Amino acid sequence: MTREYIENLKTLIENKDSVLLQELISKLHPADIAEICSELDIEEARFLYRQLDNEKAADALTEMDEDMRNELLEELPSEAIAKRFVNYMDSDDAVEIIRDMDEEKQEEVLQHIKDIEQAGDIVDLLQYDEDTAGGLMGTEMVVVNENWSMPECLKEMRRQAEELDEIYYIYVVDDDERLLGLFPLTKMVTSPSVSKVKHVMNTDVVCVDVDTPKEEIAPLIEKYNLVAIPVVDKINRLVGQITVDDVMDEVREQAEHDQQLTAGLTQDVESDDSVLYQTRARLPWLIIGMLGGICSSMLLGCFERTLGDHPEMALFIPLLAGMGGNVGVQSSAIAVQGLANNSLDTSHIFRHILKESAVALINATILSLMVYVYNIFMHDATDIVTLAVPLSLFVVIMFASAFGALIPLVLDRMNINPAVATGPFIQIINDLSGMTFYMLISMMLSQLMA
Repeated sequence: MTREYIENLKTLIENKDSVLLQELISKLHPADIAEICSELDIEEARFLYRQLDNEKAADALTEMDEDMRNELLEELPSEAIAKRFVNYMDSDDAVEIIRDMDEEKQEEVLQHIKDIEQAGDIVDLLQYDEDTAGGLMGTEMVVVNENWSMPECLKEMRRQAEELDEIYYIYVVDDDERLLGLFPLTKMVTSPSVSKVKHVMNTDVVCVDVDTPKEEIAPLIEKYNLVAIPVVDKINRLVGQITVDDVMDEVREQAEHDQQLTAGLTQDVESDDSVLYQTRARLPWLIIGMLGGICSSMLLGCFERTLGDHPEMALFIPLLAGMGGNVGVQSSAIAVQGLANNSLDTSHIFRHILKESAVALINATILSLMVYVYNIFMHDATDIVTLAVPLSLFVVIMFASAFGALIPLVLDRMNINPAVATGPFIQIINDLSGMTFYMLISMMLSQLMA
């Protein structure tokens, strides 16, 4: 959407020109409408929404940012929310919207849903934890019985498909609704009409339990190249399916959350959040960083005599601190990425640390030699700084690499999000350890060369 297009829409909204406004937005995709609303203030967005038909309004609402969506629905009566939006949504999208409401408003909206079966599905889905497969799934899908013949199957599939926007898979169940497999559409054409579904179905089906954590679902869909994954209860009854678009939303949210953790934000933050909210999210890590800086200054104070005898040592403190932080963040980022895409197994911690150490050994050797050559030209060859800095840099890189790789693996084994290991945490620890190594090595060299 160009800025000119948005300004044109704003002008039409300001002039209350419903006719031209409807012409402009009638052919837009719901995702585009949601994007436009994010550029408008809330009153402009409400006026624009009143120009949409119910189905498009519902689709655009599901594409909208959560904060904007809640603000848009805030002043609407429960009956209007049910009739204008929920009635035209899939069950999983309806649950996502209703879940954010208080219990009283939830009950009011549910009472105004015209389809009793849909209302029942939503009530059932609201019982599941939103961080599990049950809280993510929808109930709209095509289901056939294993004992149906091809003509029966085709007739039932047509009936069910009339109520669906998309058909991802056709699931086969027994008389007790337990999931047995998938029905390949090619078999509908190639199999004799007397064949039963159970004779042609594909029993190799990947599914998840209703209590499966949502972060485990995306790797399964990626691993098996699925566009949807069925959800079953404790006795293997088919209760819903999770589609790839729902999973992508969760992947994006998790990626944003992890990115903010690595930047030292303790809560999910958006650019339009209030000043107080953003302050609360940023301040904790800033306080920790400040305390880390105070500890570094106290540590340097313990070696005041060494620095007094060799003041040129202070020139290399930023170098060692920066290199330690950079190496640690690199190692931890690789470990976090490996854990996220399942390419790194926590049972092989020793192997991973060994590999990181080998890389660190090569990097540390090259960088230390470069600093040593520099110091020979800039300082006397027998000067403490000439030897202390490259030796300290070598030790700092080796430690930072091993520490940065190890901490995410340990946190993952403890069921703690490993993303907290990157960013400020790694940098603070490496700053302190780097200063300690530098001062100790310098002090030992000073004593040896005295």
